[in-house]
Amino acid sequence: MFDYLILALGLAGLVVAGDALVRGAVGLAERFGIPPLIIGLTIVALGTSAPELMVSIQAAFDDAADIAVGNVVGSNVANILLVLGVPALIAATPCDQIGLKRSTFFMLGASALFAVFAFSGQLVLWHGLVFLALLAVFLIGSYMSARKAGASGDVSELETIDGVEGVPHSLWAALAFFAVGVIGLPLAADATVDSASSIARTLGVPEVIIGLTIIAIGTSLPELVTTVAAAIKSQADVGVGNVIGSNVFNILFILGATASITTVPIAEQILRFDIWVMLASSALLLPLVMMKMTIGRKIGLAFLAFYAIYLGVLIAKAMS
Repeated sequence: MFDYLILALGLAGLVVAGDALVRGAVGLAERFGIPPLIIGLTIVALGTSAPELMVSIQAAFDDAADIAVGNVVGSNVANILLVLGVPALIAATPCDQIGLKRSTFFMLGASALFAVFAFSGQLVLWHGLVFLALLAVFLIGSYMSARKAGASGDVSELETIDGVEGVPHSLWAALAFFAVGVIGLPLAADATVDSASSIARTLGVPEVIIGLTIIAIGTSLPELVTTVAAAIKSQADVGVGNVIGSNVFNILFILGATASITTVPIAEQILRFDIWVMLASSALLLPLVMMKMTIGRKIGLAFLAFYAIYLGVLIAKAMS
């Protein structure tokens, strides 16, 4: 029971510390006059991926690479099927944002490249460097696209940053939030990985299953909370873009940074099943985005049903 308590506290700590890091970083950026466009494309995007990043790096160093990769793959599946499925029950989510097609193709390309690299059996330094280089391309492309849209009058370069509330305006408050995030994230990640590994050993469950389920859902909570809150406020249109961006960062930033630091082996479970579920889930978004469809209740329920089936298969594998 102690391990379960520590796991719950670790996941809660990741959410709280990650939120504090984003708020503090945005506060500091605004304090020093950095445009919201740049803040949204860099600080917010990187900050919201911080929980997954810390868990993956910590897991890799603790010889629990299955948790690291399972966390990323499981989070990407959860982001599409769960994080988009739940808010669709509250308010319809349109798939017509500016630049969404480009981001969707980039996500599919990054997912396919990860699959190709993964079938070599492990991610090594050069894989990580390729991922990080592609992340730079994605950020620069997003920036240029946003600037072009702003120049044409489609969006304002000074618009508010979606999904970030309670930004501290005092320098000291921003520093305090930032410090809480920087200190809290590694501590929470360490607690999460250690307790998850202990639970896996106790139950005789492969660590990759823990990473694909409990930790993946836990580290996707910030995205879920953000999209649900946006749906309640009738701002559900930000949901798809946030999820696609998060999935791109999960692969290119988290796996890229982790593989650049240490070799990351890929579990057979991932190669045989989960990576295909991730690719299929990502592909589900393509026709919705290409035809600028709306994710309503029927599609949301279908997404949630698919996710329930996926979890059911994982649980069955764990018990077999």
